[in-house]
Amino acid sequence: MLNQNFIRAKEEFKRIDHLIYVTLKYTRTVDVIRGVLEREISTYEFLVDSLLESSDSVVMDASNNTAPLKKINQVLALYSSDTLKKNMEHYLFLRKIRRSDYKKANEYRRNVSMTVMMDGEEKVINIDSVTEDFNMLKHFLDYVQEILEK
Repeated sequence: MLNQNFIRAKEEFKRIDHLIYVTLKYTRTVDVIRGVLEREISTYEFLVDSLLESSDSVVMDASNNTAPLKKINQVLALYSSDTLKKNMEHYLFLRKIRRSDYKKANEYRRNVSMTVMMDGEEKVINIDSVTEDFNMLKHFLDYVQEILEK
């Protein structure tokens, strides 16, 4: 059975779709890319919460609401799979990007990019990488739906 957090995740996913295929297509700014990243993070948060909510062995309390790493560890303990592990690592990666300082390049052009320094390396986030993240999130959303429907 699909719960409220999963429904919120699907709604957030629709917003990401619009941001990438409509807004980013016409504005091509780093601010839109950052908006997509924020929405992806919140979608992952809703999906993690929905997996925890669907489990009978985890008690959702106020302390769980503020500890994303604790939630991730609980989810990984409950549902061990490579898909889940890969997506949780990506979720943590997106959270790191959000906290990092960034530089803008080529705004208003097709190759608009946001460059962040993480762990001594430059990471470039552009339209193509955001679209790849979107597709990865779509597969994860379908995967979580399968888990919840069992």
